Amino acid sequence: MTHTAGSEIDTGGQQIAETFVRARRRGDSLPGFPGAIPADLVAAYGVQDAAIALWPDRVIGWKVGYIAPERRDGSGDERLLGPIFARNLVDAAEGVAFPVFEGGFGAIEAEYVLRLRADAPAGKTDWTPAEAARLPADLFVGVEVASSPLATINELGPLVVVSDFGNNNGLVLGPEIPGWLEVPEADMRAVSRIDGVVVGEGGATRLPGGLLAAYAFALSRSALRGRPLRAGELIATGNATGIHDIRAGQETSVDFGPHGVISGRAVAAAPVDGGRDGRA
Repeated sequence: MTHTAGSEIDTGGQQIAETFVRARRRGDSLPGFPGAIPADLVAAYGVQDAAIALWPDRVIGWKVGYIAPERRDGSGDERLLGPIFARNLVDAAEGVAFPVFEGGFGAIEAEYVLRLRADAPAGKTDWTPAEAARLPADLFVGVEVASSPLATINELGPLVVVSDFGNNNGLVLGPEIPGWLEVPEADMRAVSRIDGVVVGEGGATRLPGGLLAAYAFALSRSALRGRPLRAGELIATGNATGIHDIRAGQETSVDFGPHGVISGRAVAAAPVDGGRDGRA
């Protein structure tokens, strides 16, 4: 599958992008998918690119999500990408609010987050995990806010997830894991809690193929989309303990053992840039 950012999409795809962006800017929910579900990942990424162009912020990285085998299309992609925006990046040291769309979908996901220290080579579109390991990056612990105005986004599948920013509404960045390539992935463990109750356990070994497989996918797919990764960009590699539903008002924490704890409270997503005054 190839796709270049900014490629032409049909009127229906543009309307889907506009509807999701409008709902996100207003902090609203949607009663259903706003149109015909894209036929494949090429079309879904076209919707995503159109929505990125409409969103009043810049992309600083990408979340990676896993696609179950029975939900893959002809591209064979095992994963998908969604944008992370600058204003949705939060330092865990600041005290954390996790914004979720009331009436929509809301969850938290424990993450291991890469930050590139060099640009990916221009024109390289095929990456193996071994090649990805040679492109320098730092690794951090983090928590993704997985939230969408559409409550059924995950039930409807990856084409819908891709269409709405990969079901992302923020990333909390925690402490760095120094020398991560020398740390066995089995030693990278995480436990997620909501309101003090353990809702998931796991770590880096939960990611199919491990951290480097997710890194290689992000490098390959981004280049094929005409968005090669650059120094400073972030990659949230995938949920390390599961996808844990959360509602506004609930408390959450993710314990990464020696690598730190990230905790905070889910809050209702607020309007963005005049999203309630009719301009969004």
